[in-house]
Amino acid sequence: MVDLSIFEQLNASADLPSPKGPALAIIRLTQRPEVSLSELAHAIRADPAFSARLIKAANGVNAHGNRPVVSIRNALAVLGVPAVRTLALSFSLLSSYRGGSCKMFAYPRFWSHSLLCAIALQTLASATHDSQPEEAFSVGLLARIGELALATMFPGRYSDLLKRFAEEPDARLFDLEQAEFVLTHNALASAMMRSWGIPEVYTNAIGLFETLAAVDLQEGSRQFKLTHLLALADHIADVCLAPEASRHVLMSDLFLLGAKLALDIDRLIAICDQVALEWLEWGSLLDVEAFKMPPFDEFADSAAAPEAADEAIHQGGAATARMRVLLVDDDPVSRLILNKTLAEDGHEVFEAVNGREGFEMALELRPDLMVIDWLMPEMDGISLTRALRQTRIGRGAYILILTAMTDEARLVEAFESGVNDFMSKPLEPRVLSARLRAARRVVKLQDEVERDSREIRRFAAELALTNRRLQEVAMTDMLTGFPNRRHALERIEQEWAAAIRSKRPLAAMVIDIDEFKQINDGHGHDVGDAVLRDVAAALKSALRLQDMVCRFGGDEFLVICPDTTRESALACAERMRSAVESSAFGGATVSVGLAVRDEAMPDFDVLIKRADQGVFIAKERGRNCVVCVQE
Repeated sequence: MVDLSIFEQLNASADLPSPKGPALAIIRLTQRPEVSLSELAHAIRADPAFSARLIKAANGVNAHGNRPVVSIRNALAVLGVPAVRTLALSFSLLSSYRGGSCKMFAYPRFWSHSLLCAIALQTLASATHDSQPEEAFSVGLLARIGELALATMFPGRYSDLLKRFAEEPDARLFDLEQAEFVLTHNALASAMMRSWGIPEVYTNAIGLFETLAAVDLQEGSRQFKLTHLLALADHIADVCLAPEASRHVLMSDLFLLGAKLALDIDRLIAICDQVALEWLEWGSLLDVEAFKMPPFDEFADSAAAPEAADEAIHQGGAATARMRVLLVDDDPVSRLILNKTLAEDGHEVFEAVNGREGFEMALELRPDLMVIDWLMPEMDGISLTRALRQTRIGRGAYILILTAMTDEARLVEAFESGVNDFMSKPLEPRVLSARLRAARRVVKLQDEVERDSREIRRFAAELALTNRRLQEVAMTDMLTGFPNRRHALERIEQEWAAAIRSKRPLAAMVIDIDEFKQINDGHGHDVGDAVLRDVAAALKSALRLQDMVCRFGGDEFLVICPDTTRESALACAERMRSAVESSAFGGATVSVGLAVRDEAMPDFDVLIKRADQGVFIAKERGRNCVVCVQE
């Protein structure tokens, strides 16, 4: 898709966007087959911003897990090394290329669109199971990296090209790029991603997703699905960033892309609403512009029915709202009578002269009501009804069938085929008007049910997001920001099981603030809270990267030290004790009890109790010291 010699020249001589700093170290580490999770976690913790984003990404993948991911090690276990490599690459590029000297290139909008595409592709991958969600996020974020690359390498020339593109409504960006640079942004993005080790099925999708009409992919193949998923994710981003007045126009193409992937409108709207909610959260984390979107079903309604419903008009004292009605009848006289009656009632009327034409028009117009003659050429009324009821659009239409037959068996057949009501010929206008009003009541009830259903889906998406946030809050101590007791017990249970499996050491410390009750009683709870926060900060500053400190309750902290021998744990404990003594507010000190796992211990509760015994002995020895009862 791109002349590799051209790409190699650009890669060698020009400033192609590339990862920098800690991200480069992480990427190099992941390329070593023997790298351990501990080594990788150590390198990741050197970049706090990436650490937070990695945990956020892991929680996005693990949305239906029993507990949130809160540590680098857990995030690595959830995501896997290949996904971490691509995420490091993605976030590094986002951090390093937020702006540039290409005047016509909208850098903030580029990253807002890229972030939307990343979230949408990850959400679609989770919904369809056609791709790994952890890979999908990075692919979506970098799908248009070729545009940024051209703006970075050739800022003046690309700015002039973008200006020309904006001034020439019939021009294609691909054609302008090809003429100016002998390559296009999608081909360049595909080559860049391939050079970074992204799997070929994704790099092909990046090269093809903007030109679906011009490519021939085997329907149902993995390449077909991934390319269409990326095109759909990109289109969701387009809808979110489009001017409000034009969003409903874009929704029609969105539904067509969704249909290619067997996503019905309800499911697609729920996915879009979820993407919009997560965009706000990710935007805040990455400092990328994002804003609150209205529910997508508002655009869907506009796309399905471009003309707004007219105000209710009155017929015979009863309010009757305007309906879209499709007449399907081969008899012109019958159509004339029906059209006149419906028009007098204020409805919008469309006509088809046979069943096959009626079927095609129904799928295009999405009518509220269909009046169908039973006997017609090409496709009779019952066959048309059965065909419509097998489609999502046709399932919701109210169908009134016209017949001269009075045979009960045939009428039963009609109702079993999906007909809502019937009317005998010849038509009597007053009876027809009455039946139309009854149909309108049913259609109105269906509309209300559909609106309620969409509202419930939107509330469900918001509730899922709120629940995830509440779960994080439930596992965090608000005063210190440390994991709380519940989180600590879950984590030490995990580390205990891992230590037994791998036969590696595990240490735990219980840390108690000396004479904390006297501080609270003598100076008040505000001072006590300040001491707790100051001690917490001192403990955190002295911790090793792989250790985890939690507030266990009151003035007590628990420190979990994976892969740690007694000697290493003693050195770490002494370092924390010294840090508190030298920096804590009001001269506070701590007593530290330490224990390490041994074969005689039946569970982690015993490990914590041994460490707690060490605190008791430390208090007896005069406080402000470290004790290991196993010495």
